[in-house]
Amino acid sequence: MVGYRFNTLDSTALDAVVTTRLGGISAAPYESLNLGLRVGDDPAAVAENRRRAFAAFDLDLARSVWCSQVHADNVVVVGEADVGRGALDEEDIVADADALVTDSVDLVLCVTLADCVPVVLHDARRGVLGLAHAGWGGTVSRIASRTVELMRRRFDVDTDDLSAAIGPSIGPARYEVGEEVLVRAGERFGADAASFIRRLPQKGKALFDLWTANRIDLESAGVPASRIEVAAISTDEHLDDFYSHRVEGKTGRFIAAASLRPQ
Repeated sequence: MVGYRFNTLDSTALDAVVTTRLGGISAAPYESLNLGLRVGDDPAAVAENRRRAFAAFDLDLARSVWCSQVHADNVVVVGEADVGRGALDEEDIVADADALVTDSVDLVLCVTLADCVPVVLHDARRGVLGLAHAGWGGTVSRIASRTVELMRRRFDVDTDDLSAAIGPSIGPARYEVGEEVLVRAGERFGADAASFIRRLPQKGKALFDLWTANRIDLESAGVPASRIEVAAISTDEHLDDFYSHRVEGKTGRFIAAASLRPQ
């Protein structure tokens, strides 16, 4: 299986997919459908893998847009002028961004992943799409709500019309973090941090629930709880299907990709 589509996220107006690690040509330790260009894999293999993945979902690689993912909170609006940025190399990738927003039909927004959370946001009524990459840095920087805020500001999105999906990532049972993360989570989420941080006996150590943290962040931005889909698939527990940097170290990347369909 090359990947799967989100099945409840306004499916008539949006394509939102997550790839697996299966069906590509990359050799170990990237076997086999590595879609990341920064992990040391052969760029020619990555390019072929991207062609295969996009063809499997009938998406146009030439119309994809990729961002640099620096684990921060910068959100960038992209459009027709950005077609193809980062698709086959990173010379023109959207720099210093962890989330992309567009109202351009058939523009495929992409983020690469190997434990971090993909967050898809969609307003079917206005035809606006957002896609965010949220590791612990992006999560405690509240990249999800920052994306919602930009969609509201630039496209007059009503949060009651938003649907959201939180895709596969490392699960809450294994994602151990240290004191820096705990401090920043408390600073940015206040008392809500207790909902997604479970302290461990070791001093300054805890387990971090990325799914709950991003759901809380989305709800705080006005996204209705009933319209947030959580895949609840742990990359670290499904290594046959997904890459996990935390478990494997040197490994490949899968992607989340989302595109507005023509109506």
